[in-house]
Amino acid sequence: LATLMTWKTALVDIPYGGGKGGIGINPSDYSKVELERISRKFFRAIDPIIGVNIDIPAPDVNTNAQVMSWFMDEYSQIHGYTPGIVTGKPLELGGSEGREAATGRGTAIITREAAEKWNIGLKGAKVVVQGFGNVGSYAAKFLYEYGCKIIGVSDISGGLYAPDGFDVEELFSYNYENRTIDGYQYGKKITNEELLALECDFLIPAALGSAINEGNVGSLNCKIIIEAANGPVTGEAADKLWKKKIAIIPDILTNAGGVTVSYFEWVQNLQQFKWPEDEINQKLEQKMVAAFNEVYAVKQNKNVPMRIASFMVAIDRVSTAYNLREG
Repeated sequence: LATLMTWKTALVDIPYGGGKGGIGINPSDYSKVELERISRKFFRAIDPIIGVNIDIPAPDVNTNAQVMSWFMDEYSQIHGYTPGIVTGKPLELGGSEGREAATGRGTAIITREAAEKWNIGLKGAKVVVQGFGNVGSYAAKFLYEYGCKIIGVSDISGGLYAPDGFDVEELFSYNYENRTIDGYQYGKKITNEELLALECDFLIPAALGSAINEGNVGSLNCKIIIEAANGPVTGEAADKLWKKKIAIIPDILTNAGGVTVSYFEWVQNLQQFKWPEDEINQKLEQKMVAAFNEVYAVKQNKNVPMRIASFMVAIDRVSTAYNLREG
């Protein structure tokens, strides 16, 4: 994951490296007070190896703006008020407009760009979203606004299928309030395996890694896979999909919206100045579209999958930077 982060930040051309770390627990087993104590202990332990120009953590699986608040507060108690030490904070504590929706928004932008290049009409395009957490729910919301038909969604409780499409605004609100799609009144209940096998234009795995693997890749019935999670398609499955001419838009491109707006948040913290949401969304769109076009040009030029093209662009950028620094 740390390595993927290096290539992701290079791909969207922002001045970050790659790092990942966390605590190996299930947060639902603990009270809020216990989570705060565990979090603060962890943050104090890593204090010597982080800094606004060294390593800037951000939220990921099972963490949120509240956890980032504790992080900033713990660091600031030692070093003085330092909002730029962490991103994904609440707006009131120096967070950025648009951060919560950023990864999902970026995913929707990349899906829109892929639709154009693969000649798939976005209006009425059938979309299946595996994982209806922060990324999947926002991606579905923005694609619905683009005119797509979201026909299948799932979370840890199972899947729902509506051949004529969901009212995503209503589903989004239900999920936001209940933190699950379980109990939503519309749609037929289906298993995760059935969800992945639905006939659709875009399949968006937005849950955890290795969701599409050798065991289920044969049952897929989509035109393009949009990797919104980190590493949702295994290498073996990717090889088979390339042979079947099912395109994969890779994670380091698709879900780079989150780290891009984290970068914007960091820049705003350093400047002690806030940008309006429409400006952030506009800057995010520019970054995502530029990265997509760069990767697509390499894909066409070298006749390689989008995943390989993404790594070619990113590795070349890091290599060039190394060479320039070493002289």
